[in-house]
Amino acid sequence: MAISKYAFTAPDADVILVANGAPNADDAFATGTSCTTEFHVHSCILAAASPFFHDLFTLPQPSETSEKKPRIPVSESASVLDTLLRYVYPLSNPVISSLHDLQAVLEAAAKYDLECAISALRKILVSPHFLEMSPLRVYAIACRHDLEEETKIAARYTLNTNLLDAPLSEDLMHINAYSYHQLLTLHRRRSQAAQALIKMTDQIKCMQCNGSPFNVDGAPKWWFVFEKTAKQELAVRPTTDVVFGMEFLFRAANKAGCPRCPESVLDSWKFLRDLKAAIDALPETI
Repeated sequence: MAISKYAFTAPDADVILVANGAPNADDAFATGTSCTTEFHVHSCILAAASPFFHDLFTLPQPSETSEKKPRIPVSESASVLDTLLRYVYPLSNPVISSLHDLQAVLEAAAKYDLECAISALRKILVSPHFLEMSPLRVYAIACRHDLEEETKIAARYTLNTNLLDAPLSEDLMHINAYSYHQLLTLHRRRSQAAQALIKMTDQIKCMQCNGSPFNVDGAPKWWFVFEKTAKQELAVRPTTDVVFGMEFLFRAANKAGCPRCPESVLDSWKFLRDLKAAIDALPETI
């Protein structure tokens, strides 16, 4: 997590939050020792941003120390707390580059009921970078925190993933069977519906494959290859991103062994466009 230069050491702060470790994990690693970090914060800012802190600061406080600032230990690491506080204070939002860090900060934001931080983190969770890199992890994190809109967005992006071959992650340990079953059902139903749309039509012709009276009504050779391989692909990834790509269509035409089939594929562009649109129109999220 990248942080700005601001340090939580304001002399007019009236509360000290104490977290384990250093704000920058590399600092703690370099020293080779464990430590705690103090965050001098303003109770009025935290109370305005969080019902949790508002209620906390209404409780009777311990007798004043020489510093006249109550010290409140927190369970979050210093790096997580530092990132979280930057969403509360009027500072530039920190850069979160991993889903591991995002999950940790989101969990803390939910714990302290910091809606300002939760709102910003929800947008980062479904940023293109994370959705394209790890849609299943994004789905799991969204489910874990009951983020309905983000769950639906992530479910749509998982269509490019073979769920049964996807690597396991700790995020999946924290979602229930119902949420995972919803995702499996989406993939299965969309896969079945997409495969059912892959049907031969009399719009497809090949000058060589259909060049004689004996096979004028048959399908070109490339179609049989495309139909088989497209259904295999849709069975594990029910999306059109692969099966209507130029590389996929070229392989089907090339494997057919007919010198005129590539031309037939090009001539069939309207049919393929409409077929792609029909599959894209299928339900795409839970």
